[in-house]
Amino acid sequence: MSAPHSTPAPLESATLYDSDYLRWLIETATLLRSGRFDQVDVLNLVEELDDMGRSEKRALESNLEVLLRHLLKYQYQLSLRSNSWRFTILERRDRIAKAFRDSPSLRPYCASIYADCYAIARQKAAVETGLPLETFPEQVPFSSESVLNPDFLPNSNA
Repeated sequence: MSAPHSTPAPLESATLYDSDYLRWLIETATLLRSGRFDQVDVLNLVEELDDMGRSEKRALESNLEVLLRHLLKYQYQLSLRSNSWRFTILERRDRIAKAFRDSPSLRPYCASIYADCYAIARQKAAVETGLPLETFPEQVPFSSESVLNPDFLPNSNA
């Protein structure tokens, strides 16, 4: 007859974190739900929560950079405009809108990274299009409101 399954003590749980991450997640959630806080692997739980916040920020940065890059391509490569670019623009706006809906505190973070994301988008747009970097303005040519507006598309080569 086997012994009943017991929840690991914090030290065992820390080892479980390294050896079976999914099981660690499930057991940590079970401990929290049942109020057995003294058995929770707090150090790894805090690390995971920090990582989740960083992950949300990285996803926003990536979506904003791709959105800005496609808007630049759309503005400066009129003859190559495609439904694929428009789809990417729509898709990235949708992802950003969902991130804001789920985590409204990402809005001020978005404002704080806007210029940096544009600088990266500008560099990548130059490489991707083969156009000189100077083709694209050093300062962001689109307001953040326009960039996030589902109806906005740049009209012509500036």
